[in-house]
Amino acid sequence: MALRELKVCLLGDTGVGKSSIVWRFVEDSFDPNINPTIGASFMTKTVQYQNELHKFLIWDTAGQERFRALAPMYYRGSAAAIIVYDITKEETFSTLKNWVKELRQHGPPNIVVAIAGNKCDLNDVREVMEKDAKDYADSIHAIFVETSAKNAININELFIEISRRIPSTDTSPPSSGKGFKLRRQPSVTKRSCC
Repeated sequence: MALRELKVCLLGDTGVGKSSIVWRFVEDSFDPNINPTIGASFMTKTVQYQNELHKFLIWDTAGQERFRALAPMYYRGSAAAIIVYDITKEETFSTLKNWVKELRQHGPPNIVVAIAGNKCDLNDVREVMEKDAKDYADSIHAIFVETSAKNAININELFIEISRRIPSTDTSPPSSGKGFKLRRQPSVTKRSCC
């Protein structure tokens, strides 16, 4: 079975639950007292998707403004970016649009973008309507899902959908003759998300 490494970065404001999403996906656990990420943290998880193994190389970036300049270092070369907002805080959804703009300007042209509205278990204090977020995600051709890292809602589904949207590996036969062809990012070539 083929193994593909897929770099995924998480972006968004501090406190929206990026680290909690990663911990729920990788460790299937939740810590309500998780400390804010400093710079970035890194975790991996390998899952089977159809006839391939997808090894997610997950970069969880810090949400504090002082670390924002580091974000391009993490999303450069990424196959996917998950931009997270907190459904109970309207300003995190507004900031999300800035992350999308920056990603479109400076990120890989064929990056798969996912919008995750986290903390859907707090529906009674919701400030961001699901329809508004879904309409925005549709307008930029992004994956959209509401998640709860606390209650393990739609976390695995988010990564399954990323696997589904990543282009399959090039299965063309090797060219005859001598030498080989160098490619920069074989797992994400010839994909346009706009």
